[in-house]
Amino acid sequence: MARITPLHLIPALIAAASHAGEITIEQRPFCIDRTLAATALPDDGSRVLLKLDPASWGDFTITEIAAHAAVVKKGDALIRFDAEDIDKKLVDARRALESGKLTLAQAEQDAKQREETAPHKLEAARKAASIAKEENTYFTQTRRKASEESAAQALKRTEQMLANQREELKQLTKMYEADDLTEETEEIILIRQQDAVASAEFALRMEVLDHKRTLEVSLPREAKTLADAERDTAIALKKAEEEIPRSLELGKLALESLRTNHQREKDELAELETDRALFEIKAPADGVFYHGPLENGRWIPGDLVKALVPYGKAPLHKAFATFVPGNAKLTLVTFLDDTTARTLETGLSGVAVLPGREDVEIPVKLSKLATIPGTDGTYRADLTATWPEKLIPAAGATAQIRLISYQQESAIVVPNKALSFEAAGWTVEVKLADGKTESRAVKRGRVSKEETEILSGLEVGQVIVVPTP
Repeated sequence: MARITPLHLIPALIAAASHAGEITIEQRPFCIDRTLAATALPDDGSRVLLKLDPASWGDFTITEIAAHAAVVKKGDALIRFDAEDIDKKLVDARRALESGKLTLAQAEQDAKQREETAPHKLEAARKAASIAKEENTYFTQTRRKASEESAAQALKRTEQMLANQREELKQLTKMYEADDLTEETEEIILIRQQDAVASAEFALRMEVLDHKRTLEVSLPREAKTLADAERDTAIALKKAEEEIPRSLELGKLALESLRTNHQREKDELAELETDRALFEIKAPADGVFYHGPLENGRWIPGDLVKALVPYGKAPLHKAFATFVPGNAKLTLVTFLDDTTARTLETGLSGVAVLPGREDVEIPVKLSKLATIPGTDGTYRADLTATWPEKLIPAAGATAQIRLISYQQESAIVVPNKALSFEAAGWTVEVKLADGKTESRAVKRGRVSKEETEILSGLEVGQVIVVPTP
């Protein structure tokens, strides 16, 4: 174990033995030691930072939390959060997922049916258009003329029937008028023939009406109906040829959207279930629970610990508490200014003392030293310590460290105030044999708070003058 020699007492003894303001140069031991304030912290591999990184849930209201510095056993609850709202959300999410699953299945069935029926619908539209065109063409080219001829023929036939009936009545009348007496049978025949004539006349009147309506109404109306049907079925076919493929594509897009939404619902449910597991944090081992993070070489409770109470809300995405296992290895961490960091190097040994137990010197060794400053401009330094069995500090405890950063067994050393900086460089006032003084250029070595090592320019036995305040 390195021992700190009280070398800082030697200059005082020499000054007391010398004439006030004068020092006789001699070779003596010289060292520079650094006193640092450090904090005992668990190494990063042993402590557990409590941090909430939920995937989607944002409300973590505390219902129960272990006290700061509580000694806990493995499995003890460190913190619990109010899970009522997330449990309701989980129920809703599971129902929505099941509903979405059924909706997706129905949509897939509908899409399959559309794929199967689309060719049939197109074929039906083509067939309807073809039939309508064929019917209209046949009507225009053949059936209309035939219907007109048929109506004319029917009218002519009815007229002929009436003429025949009238002629027959005329002949019967002439024949029966030749007799002086008309028999009852003959009278019946005449009446029957008269009825036949009347019936033929009525039939002719009806046929004239039918003929007129056929030519003026029915056939033109049918012509328009068939033309409209041809036009409409052609439009319907064109529409079907455009819309059915488009409908299939839209159906595919809608189905894909449903699949995406269903997957999102699954992901959201999985995220909620993952977040639900965060609502109770248990101790992973026996140890101590700290409010506030022990990270980056510091214990920084900060304002966030004010929220670590029942009904408080834990912060998200940042460490808010720390669990330190009982077997955690403690190291000492300190942060150095630029000047101090430049004087140290890894491997240096020293001692640490805990406030109140200055009688116990704890061996320490500088194990890590940052070469780049942090955002606050300081350099982190980590020191390993050989802790006494009965004096192991708690994480977060402070200690005073002394390190020897530089040591020479034999060196020429002068007080800092004996040096002056001039155009020629650093100088000291050397007393000559005749009692006068002269400025002597010197080369400096390492500098402590009170003294400076002189590498050249002075010799043992020379007397230098030290300005008095």
